Amino acid sequence: MPSEIAVEKTKLKNPPLELHYLGDRVLRQAAKRITKVDDEIRQLVREMLQTMYSKDGIGLAAPQVGVHKQLIVIDLEPDNPANPPLVLINPTIKQVSREVCVAQEGCLSIPGVYLDVKRPQVVEVAYKDESGRPRTLQANDLLGRCIQHEMDHLNGVVFVDRVDNSLTLAQELSKNGFSYQAVKPLA
Repeated sequence: MPSEIAVEKTKLKNPPLELHYLGDRVLRQAAKRITKVDDEIRQLVREMLQTMYSKDGIGLAAPQVGVHKQLIVIDLEPDNPANPPLVLINPTIKQVSREVCVAQEGCLSIPGVYLDVKRPQVVEVAYKDESGRPRTLQANDLLGRCIQHEMDHLNGVVFVDRVDNSLTLAQELSKNGFSYQAVKPLA
């Protein structure tokens, strides 16, 4: 269900929120459930969207901007003003497909690094929208991957933790000024 929160899809010179980068401890802390969906949460959604559009992202989780709340914003068509963003509050994965696929991922918290990650092809996610209404969504392809990637952030996991090729990972991180020590492999 698309969001009813509208913000202009423009790049701001000074986005309202500050991004945190790989190596920053805030990215490793688990986010807390949101108990009440109110105007304060909707304002955070607006600011997260403005920050995401300003940084050329398609997804952003609250921990990436130093807010430990289970909140994700996604917009796979940031250049299309007619396509509303998706807002997921307290998302939980209900089901994943057995089929997995490998695709390249990047992250606003690790700029310049793009690596292959294996994830389930399809996910079913339950969440609340920005009005607090319960929703369920089945997602595959880029949307499914994006939801899984952003939900990892809510659990203190960054996509590089899921990269199998540690040599390529170390090279890419180093090339972009990040430390391999900041990775916490899940395997």
